[in-house]
Amino acid sequence: MNVRCRPLSSFPEEFRAARSSGNPFRAGWDDTLYQLKYELEKLGAAEVVIEVALREDEIRLDGWPRSGARPTHPGVVVSFDSRHGPLRYGTDAFPHWQANVRAIALGLEALRKVERYGIGRRGEQYAGWRQLGAGDSELAQRGRELIAEHGGSTAALKATHPDHGGDPEDFRAVQAAREAA
Repeated sequence: MNVRCRPLSSFPEEFRAARSSGNPFRAGWDDTLYQLKYELEKLGAAEVVIEVALREDEIRLDGWPRSGARPTHPGVVVSFDSRHGPLRYGTDAFPHWQANVRAIALGLEALRKVERYGIGRRGEQYAGWRQLGAGDSELAQRGRELIAEHGGSTAALKATHPDHGGDPEDFRAVQAAREAA
C-alpha cells in the first residue's frame, strides 16, 4: 500500500472555529500510522493520500513531511480507493495534524465494527463518505499532457517535482491527473 502526504487541496467543510484542547490520544505517530494502515488494509485501500496544510517544498520526495515542516492548519484529509469505491475523510477536531490522522484511523475502525457486529453487510456505512467526482478540471488535463510528455505518471512526478527544479503547479497538475484516473 502506497501512503504519502501532499498539500491540502480542499477541506470537506468549513474549518472549525474552536477545537478540543490538547491531544486526547496517548499513541505515538508510529502507532497511529500502524493503526491507519491496518484499517486501510481491511478496506483493500490503495494509493492513500494524507493531505496536510503544507507547501510542496515541505514534503520530501518519498511523500512525507520534512523534519522542520509546520502545517499552517491542523486539518487533514485522508483519501484512498477501496473495495467500496473512492473514500475521503477529513477532520480538524484537534489542534495537531497527527492527532487528526489518529482520529480518522479510529473512525475507520468504528465503521468497520458496524459490519463486524452485523449492523451492515455491504459497506453501507461508507456510502455517505464516497468521494464525489470532481469532473475533468483544467489542472487534471494539464497533468495528463505532462504524463504523456514524460512517458508515464512516475516519470512526470519526478520531472515536475520542485525538489528537482520542477514547477510546483505542473507537479500539482500531474497529481490531479493521477487522482482523476
